[in-house]
Parts: sequence; C-alpha cells; structure tokens
Amino acid sequence: MSFPPRFAVLIDGGFMLKKLKSQSHDKRFPTAEQIDAECERLRRAKELADLELLRIYFYHAPPSKDELTNPLDQTVVKLGDTNIHRQNEALLDRLELRPSFALRLGETVTNEWKLGDRAMRNILKEQRPVSAGDLVPNVQQKGVDLRIGLDIARLALRQMVSVLVVVTGDSDLVPAFKFARREGLRVYLDHMGHGVRRDLKAHVDLIL
Repeated sequence: MSFPPRFAVLIDGGFMLKKLKSQSHDKRFPTAEQIDAECERLRRAKELADLELLRIYFYHAPPSKDELTNPLDQTVVKLGDTNIHRQNEALLDRLELRPSFALRLGETVTNEWKLGDRAMRNILKEQRPVSAGDLVPNVQQKGVDLRIGLDIARLALRQMVSVLVVVTGDSDLVPAFKFARREGLRVYLDHMGHGVRRDLKAHVDLIL
C-alpha cells in the first residue's frame, strides 16, 4: 500500500473558534485572518515539511435563524438578527472562498433556552432566583463529528493522503482515529493547548 506524500487538515470549527476567542485579550469573535494564521502555523510545522497540502477541511454549522420567546419575560429573540449570527455568516462566506479550503457544514438545532454558564455560577454563589437575563438560547450543532469521521474514512480508504492533521479536543473522534491508523495513515493532533482526555492522546501518532 503506497500513500502519496500529502497531508490534509481537518478542523473542528466550533472548537477552534471557541479557543481563539478565549485566547484573545478582548474575547472578540475570531476573524477569517486568525483562522488563516492558525492554518499557516500548521502548514509550517517541521513534521509536515516534506509533505504537500491536499486541502483544509473546516467543519461547522450555519448559524440559526430561529425565533425564540423568553419564558420569563416573553421577550422575542430573533437569532437571525443577532451579532453572533452575522459574524458566523460572514466568517463562513469568507472561508468558503479561501484557496485549498473546503467547508463541511452540519446542522444547527435550537432547543429553547438554558441557563448561561456565568449566570449559573452567580445563582449558586448568590442564592438568588433566576431572571430573564440569565437565560440564553440553547443552540447546538448536529452532524459535525459525523462529517469529520466520514472524511477521515474516505481519505484513508482512497489513500488520498499519508498524514491527517486534526484540530479538535473531542474524544468522540477516537474511533475514527483508530480506523485511520489501522488503514496505515499517521494522525497528528492539534488541541490548541486545551485539556483533552488521555484516550484522545493515546490514539494519535503525534501532538503538534
């Protein structure tokens, strides 16, 4: 079995955006240029110096346009009119036009409301009742991990690359990593300094 001297980068978009935002001093929503810089950092890794880039795959989900009514004060929130919706939409539009870049979009599911993390901590500390401002829309991505796993299998079975570079902190991808390695690929992990479970580290060949 002969694999071409190429590599592919697979990015868990939600994970990367969260890490970039947490690492910035002003906590702003990440830009396409910041993602470009992360991709360039990976491309310049000495472990990939002798390999050609096949493609960068960015896995995310389109922002929700749902309308929700806050159950405590009956305020209607149109998610399609929010800053986070506009920022996500603009980011995906820009990334889609990047060279050697492919978007893989899952689905966005809105499950009414939940307590925000900061509000939860404050309520527990102050022992106060829940207010309308404590609630945030419960928006979740669906199908992103599945698409990452399917692309890992496709790249391995078709022998399209010899190395996979995966940017994630999600241990749900361990079965896909195991499969790729059994098929002869090397799997490199970039967890961007995030604390990850031992089994995620155990089933890759290198941590960048």
